[in-house]
This record gives sequence, C-alpha cells and structure tokens, in this order.
Amino acid sequence: MSTATVGYSAISSYSRVEILHLIQEQPRRTVAELQEATELHPNTIREHLARLISDGVIVSEKEHRTTRGRPRVLYSAADGDATSSAVQRRKVRDAAARGDLMRRVLTLDAPDVLETRALHQIDALVEELEDEGFDPVIDERSLTVDLTPCAHATAQAGHREVLCGVHLSLLQGVLTAAGGPLAVDGMRSSCDPSVCIIQLLHAAVTHD
Repeated sequence: MSTATVGYSAISSYSRVEILHLIQEQPRRTVAELQEATELHPNTIREHLARLISDGVIVSEKEHRTTRGRPRVLYSAADGDATSSAVQRRKVRDAAARGDLMRRVLTLDAPDVLETRALHQIDALVEELEDEGFDPVIDERSLTVDLTPCAHATAQAGHREVLCGVHLSLLQGVLTAAGGPLAVDGMRSSCDPSVCIIQLLHAAVTHD
C-alpha cells in the first residue's frame, strides 16, 4: 500500500471537493465566483486552488482582456484532453515507465489481459489512487477497481454524491491523459457506503 495518506489527498477536504465540483461543472472560474458559491475566504480558496494545481487536477490561465484592467486568473479542471495539465502528463508518463519496468522484472505465467495502452492507463490510475491513500484492487478481466473500504465514506458521508461524482471525473481525467481505450463507466451501487467498486469500460466494447 502507498505511504500516502487520505488526509493529504486532493479530495480529503470537502472544501476542495466543493471547489473542484464547481470548476468541473463550469470551467474558467474565478476566485470571486468560487468565493460567492462557497462563502470561503479568498485566501483559503487560493490555498486550495494551489494544492489542486500542484496535484495536476486543475489548471489556471490569465484572462485575455481587450479593455484596460488587470486580467483575472481563470481555473479549469484538467480533463486530460482539451484542458491538459503538465503535472498530470508527467505523472501518467512516469507511471507508465514504472509499470513497464515492473512488468519486465516480474515473471508472469500468463500473458497480459490488456494491451499496452490500456495497461499504461491502469498504471496511471493505480498511482493516482495510491497517492490519494487508497489500496486499489484491479481486476483486468472484469475491468473493475475495488477501493473498499472507502476511507471517505464515513468522514464525508453527508457529501457522498458530490464526492463520488468529483472523484469519478478526476479519475476519468487521468485515464484520458494516459491515452488508451479505457474509460470510467460508473460506480457499482451498494447499500453499504463504504463499499466502492468503480467499473471501467473498454472502448471496443459496445452495449445494446
């Protein structure tokens, strides 16, 4: 298990989750807009934004102005595609390199279930989850990611719907940045809020 702790992950603080949720819903947000929506102090918001940027979760840009005045800083979620984070790109690249090294070192009796691009996506996903304090169990055949027990289920029980939505979008951004056929299909429903199993989807698989 990773030595990272949930207490230091990007989604460990509900204030950060709330900020990220707002930015995922509408890109190019300003500090003033986030302050109005959350009622947090601007300095607190800036601290959370700095943390999210350093984790590769969001990106910032300066507003292009055609009139006089100081340009505002705009914040958008890093989706791994149209809005790409240099930190996010580096993390997925490094994860793939470490994954390739591990597969060369390990002696496996059976061939890999997934192709190389999908394996690199899994590498990036696992490292992201470990950085968040999870100990993910990956089933490459069923394309499931078991995060049970979910450390956030109790600590943020009242915000579970928003938290799960934000987290799934964050993980989709990682998969997209890594490049490949896998995408987040959703989360398996459970009566136990501590049970968290994420279902992935292979692009080659279609459903009627």
